[in-house]
Amino acid sequence: LCLEKLRYNFYLQKFGYDPRQWPFNTTLDLEKFEYTPESAEITLHYDCPPPAAPETILGLFTCPSQSAFKNVFVQVESQAQALKGCNSSFKVGVRKNYLSDIGNFLAIEEALREGFKVKFKVKDEDIEFCSNCTKSGGACGFDLDYNATTCYCTDGSSGQTKCPQGQIKASPSILWTSGSDASSTVVFEGGERLEIILSIEYPRSETFNGSGLLACGFFCNGDCRSDYLFAILYLQISNHTTYYTYGDDTNIVLLPEVVWSANRNNPVKINATLELTTSDLVLKDSDGTPTWSANIPGNSVVAGLNLTDTGNLQLLDKDNVVIWQSFDHPTDTLLRGQRLKAGQKLTANASPSNWSDIGGLYSISVTNEGFFAFIESNPPQLYYNFPVDYGTRESTEPCYVRNINGTFGFYLPSSNKDDLDTMTEINPSFCSYSTYGSPFIRLESNGSFRFHENSGGDVLDINDCAYPMACGKYGVCTKSKCSCPESENGTVYFTHINMMEPALGCFEITQLSCHVPQVQHHGFLELENITYFSFVPELVNVDSNTCKQACLKNCYCKAVIFHYYGLDRSKGICYFPTEIFSLMRHEGESSRYSSITYLKVQNNLPTTYMKKKRIPIVQLVSSFGAFFVLFSVGMLVFLYWKKKQANDDEEDYLDHVPGMPDRFSYEDLKAITQNFHNKLGEGGFGTVFEGTLSNGMKVAVKRLDGLRQIKKSFLAEVATIGSIHHVNLVRMIGFCAEKSHRLLVYQYMRNGSLDKWIFHKTYELLLSWQQRKKIILDIAKGLSYLHEDCRQKIIHLDIKPENILLDEDCNGKVSDFGLSKLIERDQSQVVTTMRGTPGYLAPEWLGSVITEKVDVYSFGIVIMEIVCGRRNVDRSQPEEAMHLLALFKQKYEENQLVGLIDKCCVDMQSHEAEVIDMMKVAAWCLQSDFVKRPSMSMVVKVLEGVINIEHNLDYDFTKAPVPGDRGAKFGHQEENHDNVATLLMPSVLSQPR
Repeated sequence: LCLEKLRYNFYLQKFGYDPRQWPFNTTLDLEKFEYTPESAEITLHYDCPPPAAPETILGLFTCPSQSAFKNVFVQVESQAQALKGCNSSFKVGVRKNYLSDIGNFLAIEEALREGFKVKFKVKDEDIEFCSNCTKSGGACGFDLDYNATTCYCTDGSSGQTKCPQGQIKASPSILWTSGSDASSTVVFEGGERLEIILSIEYPRSETFNGSGLLACGFFCNGDCRSDYLFAILYLQISNHTTYYTYGDDTNIVLLPEVVWSANRNNPVKINATLELTTSDLVLKDSDGTPTWSANIPGNSVVAGLNLTDTGNLQLLDKDNVVIWQSFDHPTDTLLRGQRLKAGQKLTANASPSNWSDIGGLYSISVTNEGFFAFIESNPPQLYYNFPVDYGTRESTEPCYVRNINGTFGFYLPSSNKDDLDTMTEINPSFCSYSTYGSPFIRLESNGSFRFHENSGGDVLDINDCAYPMACGKYGVCTKSKCSCPESENGTVYFTHINMMEPALGCFEITQLSCHVPQVQHHGFLELENITYFSFVPELVNVDSNTCKQACLKNCYCKAVIFHYYGLDRSKGICYFPTEIFSLMRHEGESSRYSSITYLKVQNNLPTTYMKKKRIPIVQLVSSFGAFFVLFSVGMLVFLYWKKKQANDDEEDYLDHVPGMPDRFSYEDLKAITQNFHNKLGEGGFGTVFEGTLSNGMKVAVKRLDGLRQIKKSFLAEVATIGSIHHVNLVRMIGFCAEKSHRLLVYQYMRNGSLDKWIFHKTYELLLSWQQRKKIILDIAKGLSYLHEDCRQKIIHLDIKPENILLDEDCNGKVSDFGLSKLIERDQSQVVTTMRGTPGYLAPEWLGSVITEKVDVYSFGIVIMEIVCGRRNVDRSQPEEAMHLLALFKQKYEENQLVGLIDKCCVDMQSHEAEVIDMMKVAAWCLQSDFVKRPSMSMVVKVLEGVINIEHNLDYDFTKAPVPGDRGAKFGHQEENHDNVATLLMPSVLSQPR
């Protein structure tokens, strides 16, 4: 037994006990410590021999310590075994049932686990006591003062059978801080950290006989400086002898499984706070920025916070009525008893190690017609469906799916309004997948939907090749093996992204182009007996040629999936997917139909066309003299040196900017975007492409174009937002600065830009009034952060609907900082060249004097466009209604503002008073004198009801300001202010990015 030193603290410091040292020479008392019933008393003598050399000393040797060599003597009353030297050990057995139920002090474990496996001695009658204590979130230990087994709880109490459960009272308020060194902290073997706020034992049942704990609190997985979630976790008590640290104790491992989180897309930093008050539950980042709240209705009073034994976090009123519950806001997991109702959905994490759903590809939703699984695309593609035909339906309540004691089914609410808990199971056979009473079912990042620790497989019950990303994009799955589409006539159209990892997928060697003349040279690669996981009949009773011609006329069509019956290909059915994920080999002998896939490919342009494009270089060069050639070479060398010097300076600049995001190589981004294949849109500074990181996370990659603007815009974007994180700003994930390549990698926004939701209205894209209000507030918070909470003021300079992106929950996020201008705090105005987008420019732009109030003006226009459902300048309208701001003034003077409300939204018509109040907020932001406009922080307070709207407003929004003492020189403004020249090209970016 080699003990480097035996000086450990033997106390419960976290629970307020005085330090107690374990002496150098100690006899482990059988009254306090457990070996096996047959084990003898053991005495350790460290650094000095026993008072009198007993006959039973079996080993005498020297072991090295930090300071010197120490003698170790081992005395055992029974001469059963002996220690032979420093690296040998004498193990004493411990009964297994103690390992799963009883805790141990870290100090003793560290000191003795090399040689003696010992535990605290617990009497038989205390075994259940310790089991209940551990599962309730406590630490079961031996109290040296009372010579008895005790349960120590996170609230500081001790001695009871188990720790208190139930709600935490909200009055007057309670504040928890992430990263606090609290006694309730659990540090797991993998480095994960959980700071428990509430915990409760998971109940055993006939179908579940395991050991588990449910807990909510701050949780981090790895970087515990900036990646905390406020989450609910299921902690499974393992049966093997792995340990986690709990305060100064060691306890049986609890494997952490996040089953719900409030801020999965916006982790907070150390010292973030969670505050429970009588009005709300609010999570704030370390700088005080609100990240999440339960958004309790204003007339509700919160009395307490409760965690149920099913993992449902609840806010209760004084009568214990639920005001808010986490079960109504599912993430990627369904817990026992939780319902996923029509209109709700689960969204998978981006990857097993990334809990964010940004970049997550898969979702599951419920309608009154059935249960469906989709992969994210435009539009989403269905990969599993469970349709339901329930005939004539009497109940008006939404259908739902539910996990009840480990079974899963689709339910129809009873028509009896007084007994809504009586449910009709639509298909009992659907509920036979789990016999283990699993605590939860999770939508995994690979698209599977599995019971926790269920060896029975996937609830969706589909084969491996039917998953959309089984072999990556354009990959062909054959009996779980991946390949690329075969070549045709010696032409190879697709190759692996990574030959060593074929499951990552394939990319086009020659990218499809919709530009002339390339679009005229599209063709098809025919793949016999290849089909697709999704199929939506778009043409019926047609032959394959008809389908191919239809696809060629639509550049968004990426392939033809053609199904036919028997040998007759003249009466088939075809589907035109707009994005290609994994293909799969069609097992024709086991199917009623045959399948052919025609992948659209880009053929090479004819040689004659290429010759026409060539420059007659030989003739051109021959017309110049030798002197000019030499001069040109010299100039090229000089320019190359200058460019290299500029590039080196820029690279050096980027390497020294603090807080920069991840840096990618150009080859990395080519692979991520499949050679820049899927274009999402383009704006004045570049083109945006869809990409997928190696962990499955979807991203938007912006490739900066142009010559003069590229360096300036790149440095502005990276230096400005690389280290900025806010829930209402699109987050930059990384960038590329390699030679002349300049690219930016952003989080992918599933619902695209705001313009398509307010200008290109369909029933599916119609926003409710509550959603519009929330988006307006989101934009205001994002701008307020840029203007007032950054180290330097940041002016966006191009606020418009195209630069407001929406995530899957329609939360608004400000994007595109390509025009950002940083202003030192002591500067109130900055003179700069005019830029922005026509129709959104503040009047003071004509004088080239700007402040952050230009963003306020543009924000006012965006408000009007959101509530009116039309553009500020709409040339499709009659001349008198073409300009929205002029119409706004006219309707105000006529007291007919209600006539401006978006007529496509019935919901807005029923909230006339609120919409008109919002127009008044817009009018305040649109004051032609920028001094009279509110700051964005004031706008936020108005929208949150903290302060009132200014009433003395001028509704002549487009008149030029009168020159005054502000140092501005304003010219005359034309009536058609939308024709003002600008350096920025309008953005065309309405797809997700």
